[in-house]
Formats: sequence, C-alpha cells, structure tokens
Amino acid sequence: MSALAVNERDGRVRFSVHVQPRATRTEIVGVHGSALKIRVAAPPVDGAANDELVRFFSKLFAVSRRDVRILAGDTSRLKVVEIIGVTEGAVHDLADGGEAGH
Repeated sequence: MSALAVNERDGRVRFSVHVQPRATRTEIVGVHGSALKIRVAAPPVDGAANDELVRFFSKLFAVSRRDVRILAGDTSRLKVVEIIGVTEGAVHDLADGGEAGH
C-alpha cells in the first residue's frame, strides 16, 4: 500500500492531489508525499487544469462530473479532492499502479 492519505466516509473519499499542469497528457505518475501526483494536459489558466482534473477523475472512476469536487487548492498545485461513490481501496489501487474500481 502506498503512502497516499485517503479518508473514506459516508460513501465518499477525500485525498490530496499534487498537480503538474501543461503536461503532454493527463496521467497519474505516482505519489508525492501523501498526495497523488497527476500530470494534467491543460494550462493553469481560467480553471482549465481544474476542469481537466475533474474530467479525468470522472472518467477514471466512471462517476458523474458532479460527483468529483475540488474542496481546496483551486489556485494551487496541491488540492484536496472529494469523490462520491468511490472506495478508499480504489484510490490506493490507482496510486499503486492498478486499475480504478468502486
């Protein structure tokens, strides 16, 4: 299991994400401290990187975009993300290089 800190409560998970904007493609690259490190293929301009992050998690976990929220760090590389309908184990599987699941 990775060093990623994930909190699961009431059918939702919360975890930190370290974002690297302006990447060639959007992808998970591992764990940075206790945060999931993600390269995002969007610039940090006008919320584009945040929108891409929400889109990426929505597709990855097969949940609606409205089920993915950025709770903190709108203008920072370090963000706190909340996703409804996903388990702690599914997030850890991603951090460990596995597939997403509920």
